[in-house]
Order: sequence, then C-alpha cells, then structure tokens
Amino acid sequence: MNLLVWNCRGLGNLRTEKELGNIIRAKDPSVMFLAETWADEARLDRVLHNINFDHKWEVPSGRRGGGLVLFWKRDVNVTIEDSHRYFIDVTFDKNMEAEWRFTGFYGEPETHRRMEAWNKLRGLNNRPSISWLCAGDFNEISRQDEKMGGVLRGHNQMQMFRDVIDECGFIDLGFEGPKFTWSKHFSDGHSIWERLDRGLANSEFLLKYPGAKVSHLRSMSSDYVPIFINLSGLETPPKKKVFRFEEMWLSDSGCGETVEAVWRNGEEGDILKKIEKCSKDLEWWEKNCFGNVRRELEEKKKIASKS
Repeated sequence: MNLLVWNCRGLGNLRTEKELGNIIRAKDPSVMFLAETWADEARLDRVLHNINFDHKWEVPSGRRGGGLVLFWKRDVNVTIEDSHRYFIDVTFDKNMEAEWRFTGFYGEPETHRRMEAWNKLRGLNNRPSISWLCAGDFNEISRQDEKMGGVLRGHNQMQMFRDVIDECGFIDLGFEGPKFTWSKHFSDGHSIWERLDRGLANSEFLLKYPGAKVSHLRSMSSDYVPIFINLSGLETPPKKKVFRFEEMWLSDSGCGETVEAVWRNGEEGDILKKIEKCSKDLEWWEKNCFGNVRRELEEKKKIASKS
C-alpha cells in the first residue's frame, strides 16, 4: 500500500486538482490524506469522482479555514476510529493479522495555540500497542537545521514538539528528495524554508514495514510539497505496453521477413521465447521501417473516402 499526504491549500483551485491527478497517475496511492481542503462536501464528492477513488471521510473546514479529508480505494479495508480538526485516525484491516493504524495529522497553525494540537496527539496515544504511522503537516520543526531563512525558532517551541514525539514512542522515518516541505517567498527577495511535514512511526510499525520510505515530491500549486509513503520501499514498476499485431502490417513484405527470421534463428522448441522476440522485433520494425508505408496507406484511405 502507498499513501499520499499533502497540505494542498485548497481543493477548489483547478490547478491544484490537476496537479493532484498527475501525482495520482504517477504514484498510484491507495490512500490520501489532504489538509487545508477549504472545501465543502459537494466539492469533495466531485474530487472523489474525478480522481477515481471510492470512499472518503471528511472533517469540514470552519471559519478559520482548514478542513481535512481521507480518500481511499475500494480494496482498502478502513475503519474510522476518530476525527477532529487536527486529525483523522483510522485502522487498516481491523481485527485481522495485518492490522495497523494510521493517523493523518494537521498541526495548529497559530503558535500560541499549538499545545492544543499536541495534547490531542497525546490523547491518541491511548490504544493498545499496534503498528502506528502518523503523518502530515505538523506546522512545527524539531531542530534548527530544519529551517532556513527568517528568525530562529524558539527552543521551547521545538522542545514541546520533541516531547510529544517521544511520549508517543515515534521515530522519524526520514525522507528522500528536497529537504524542506514548505516555503514562503517575499517581494524583497528573501525566503523562508521549513520541514513541516513528516512521517512518524512507532517501533511496531518499523518491525512490520522495515522498508517503509518517505519521499518529498514537488508542487507547483501549493507552498507545501506532497509526501509519498511507500510501505514496501519498492518502486512500482512501469506498466508494460501490451503488444498488438496490426493487420495492415501484412501489406508489407518486411513483416513476414521479420517473423521468419525470428522463427528460423530462435532456439529450437522454445516457443515462448520466440514469441517474445518476435513481438519485440516487430515493434522495432514498425517504428523504424513501416512508418512511411503506414502514412501512404492512411493517405490512400483518405482519398478513397472522399471519392
């Protein structure tokens, strides 16, 4: 299973929807947690349909913005445990051997209220010990080197975040890709970059998914980058192009010559290898030798259809 976690900064923007679709096609996540949706239920239903997911659970946006949603596909077994404006907490494959827990988290954006979010996260650390992954935009850094530009972050502010990480027994999963997940650029030329988004997991999760990998992607529509969590750590292989024989190839002698050459020179009796090589050689022949013939045939068809 793969998960996509992103502070998309509004799903009403067509540019954001388009970028989300591109990410889904490239990464094929089974579950998506999105923060700051700024969207009502009707709009989320439209997005659900457009991205070809099957189910959703939403936390509505309020007067202060926000809004969370979890999308998942039909073949994923999800039990919603709890939700709040700071999180959506679910169990996958509940009461089964493969059971594990995921919390999509969104930290309080206002510094003076951040302890509210940390207390909510502490409150989630009260269930029996199972594999637990918590990921999202925490709106906080844990060390000074997770920020570049602007004023230094206060020590106590970072310590409160580190404390809740320790109390929940979390370990940072690290990342691949750009270091910072959020940036802000000002008209006078200076910028601020911070690592606000991350994946945290307990030791049970790390034992269950030792190859889990977090990747920081890129975004053109939000000041936050999406993070992609691959539980196996293995890249999804590209879909193999299906070979299809075209009848018009028979109009050129090169087609038959290609097939005869493969059958004559291939290993005796190994039919499967001959078929595989034949398809590859025909694809090469079609691309490099048959192109002009195809164009002539198509031109003749056009002329015939007009007469």
